[in-house]
Formats: sequence, structure tokens, C-alpha cells
Amino acid sequence: MSDLSSRVDRVLAQVATAASSVGRCPEDVTVVAVSKTVDREAVDAAVALGLRHFGENRVQDASRKFVEPLPPGSALHMIGHLQSNKAKSAAAVFDAIESVDRASLIEALEKAAHACGAPLSVLLQVNIAREVQKAGCHPDEAPQLMDRLVQSPWLLPRGLMTMAPLVDDPEEVRPVFASLRLLRDRLQRQCPEFDLATLSMGMSNDFHVAIAEGATSVRIGRAIFGE
Repeated sequence: MSDLSSRVDRVLAQVATAASSVGRCPEDVTVVAVSKTVDREAVDAAVALGLRHFGENRVQDASRKFVEPLPPGSALHMIGHLQSNKAKSAAAVFDAIESVDRASLIEALEKAAHACGAPLSVLLQVNIAREVQKAGCHPDEAPQLMDRLVQSPWLLPRGLMTMAPLVDDPEEVRPVFASLRLLRDRLQRQCPEFDLATLSMGMSNDFHVAIAEGATSVRIGRAIFGE
């Protein structure tokens, strides 16, 4: 517990420093603790330390781990690739789906949210770096997919998500984060009736650069829970 506490304190301090260094308010950056590699006991310990947002990659794992829901004021984020046939289960477990990247998934989530009787918050995942091994829509597809999202009565688009390439020098991926921000700005002008404020980008090795480029949500696993 003491090791976890030290890591959480260090991450929150680094997030605050990164935000303040570019004139941003640290409270405007949400830390999503990526809990996919740890058990529920570790999640509960992180909750006790003040973390409220958690990210999981697999629906089946999250369904098992969060049979007992997170406490009020917390949120569970789906950050991994989501198969359309898992949409119903995902809508029942997650508070937000960050990995929406195709029309068929939008349709499946729309039906799932309707069945649950509650609108579902989503992010459009964009493969800004155009890596063939990564999920996410092509940047050129984003306007059409966002237009489809804003027309849905059961899905609430909140912004964009991307996964940057893994590199030794975080400065190398600064253009990726900047490009997502510029795309978000363009889509916001396209859809002025929706608040697309969320930019989910940056992980343990590069979140300080992502924050400098406008990230409002950073997904941090290793720096919080360890290797």
C-alpha cells in the first residue's frame, strides 16, 4: 500500500507540474488508472488513495472484477478494442467507451444503450499515427463517424482518444497529440451542439507531453500500479 501511495502521489504531482507549466489548471486533467493488470484489491486501494477513474481493456475481465460496482463518483472506462458482439455487455459494465472506431460498433452500442435505458458516453478513437497494428479510425473517417454519433439519441460523444506510438523519446510523439487536438477542434466546429472537450491521450511514458498538447484525460497504468 505504501508503494502504491508513493506512486499515486508522484503521478499526481507530475500531472500537476505538466499542466501548470503550460498555464493549465491541474484539475482539468483526469487521471484514468489503467487497472487491466491488477486485481480488485489493488483498485480498491487506489480508490482509498483518491483515484476515481479506472480503465480496462477487456469486457470479460471488467465484468468479473467489477461485480461490486465502484463507489459513487467513480467511473469505469473501456479503453481497449471492443468487438461489436460485446457491446451489450460493455454497456452494462462501463460508464464510458473510449474505443469507438467504426460504424458497426456505433450501431451495436446504440442498441445496447437503448436496451439499458440510459445514454452512454463515448469517445471516437482515431489512429492519428496510422499504425497498422493499432485500432482506431483513419483521421479522414472521423468527420463522418462523428456525424453519425451526434445523430444518435443513445450515445453521447465527449471527444476523441488516440494511442501514440511507443518511443524512447516522448517528444517524438508530440505531433501525434497536436494533430488529435487540431482534429478535435475541427470536429467541434462541425458539431457545435455537442461539447467534445475530452482529449484522451498520453500514457505512463509520455503523459507530460500529451498534457502540454491539450490532453484532458491521461491513461496511466505502469506508473501507478507498477510493472
